[in-house]
Amino acid sequence: MHSRNLPVLFVYLSLTAVFSDVFADDYTDARAELVAAYQQADYAAMRTAARKALAARPGYPGALFNLALAQALDDDPTASLQTLRDLSSVGVDFGVADREEFAGLKDLLDWSEYEAAVRRLYEPIGVAEIVATLDTDDFIPEGIAVDSDGRFYLGSIHHGDLVRIGESAETLSTPKNGHWSIFGMRFDEQGGLWFASAAIPQFAEAEEDIGDSGLFRYDLASGELSEKALLLSFDDAHVFGDLVLAPGDVIYTSDSLTGILYRYSLESADFQVVVDRNVFVSPQGLVLDDTAQFLYVADYVGGLYRVRLETGEIDKVTIEANVTDYGIDGLYRYGNELIAIQNGIRPHRVIALTLSDDGLSIIAVRTIASNLDEFDEPTLGLVSGDDFYFVANSHWNQFDADNNLPEGLSGPIILRVSLLPD
Repeated sequence: MHSRNLPVLFVYLSLTAVFSDVFADDYTDARAELVAAYQQADYAAMRTAARKALAARPGYPGALFNLALAQALDDDPTASLQTLRDLSSVGVDFGVADREEFAGLKDLLDWSEYEAAVRRLYEPIGVAEIVATLDTDDFIPEGIAVDSDGRFYLGSIHHGDLVRIGESAETLSTPKNGHWSIFGMRFDEQGGLWFASAAIPQFAEAEEDIGDSGLFRYDLASGELSEKALLLSFDDAHVFGDLVLAPGDVIYTSDSLTGILYRYSLESADFQVVVDRNVFVSPQGLVLDDTAQFLYVADYVGGLYRVRLETGEIDKVTIEANVTDYGIDGLYRYGNELIAIQNGIRPHRVIALTLSDDGLSIIAVRTIASNLDEFDEPTLGLVSGDDFYFVANSHWNQFDADNNLPEGLSGPIILRVSLLPD
């Protein structure tokens, strides 16, 4: 998840602003060394620190970029170009062509090949159909759901409205009902729509309740909220970014600020910690495996993990395919594939990650959609049969430093793509 008060992947010269120091680990220690070396123009030490950061977070695009920058500043253009090529090979670009620090790389024989590889990254991939739109330019959508009649539901980050799009659009719930910005949403077996909500700075009506979060259930039959489960910000600010409904009247939700994974029991109406803080940095998308014994978690800056729900045991998913697992927002399952929306790297894309038989490795990848005309920070989606529906243009990246939006944005666009292999 990207520009929503969460760590971002684009790490350039403003290195000190990238990560919160709440998470004291080897990576943040190495990053502090890197920043200090950069400020002192000690580029050899910067390279050493960049290597430490990369060892702490292998394959992390921000760490690779910082290494490429250190190598360029340390007068080693050949090594810098190779690091940038490693990034482009997994589909990541940091837009270095116009940056002065990398000017020396352009004299290398392999520079033109690298430029061509970057151009290929930005070629549109996939065939998508626009299935629904909403004519509200500052809506800023996040979560999406669809009912049995094919009507779509969107939640607004900016206004906190829950909207249904059928033959026309209708607002079902507003913050007057006690919720805030709306994030992930899912239907339960009874047809109730659960959604995660949080009071964040981008919420237009944000006041003293910034940092409060909760789970809410909208009952379609009555048109009212039938359940409210609040986690208030007494000691910590919270943002429930996604949720997944599990057997046994249990909901799992990810807190993207504290990194905590919660289990909410409908029977006892309480939150329990499944994975405590300081494990995940910014957990986003959640999806159960086909046995419902394991939960896959997309950590925006930590990659993919699998949690054994009975014990809370955590395994890092190994990446054996030529792809990065960082910057994943929405996460879903299609057979033995994980469908991931990546908006924490450039270009943005929807990819299918093939799981190994034991579910602990990614052994293949295919790109479903990338760099389409409608894209402007795609966020969440849903799998329906062999189709994938998702929000193409959340406009999260359009908020300025004061959380204001520019005029003239396009309203929300929902796209459909086929998940069937070509």
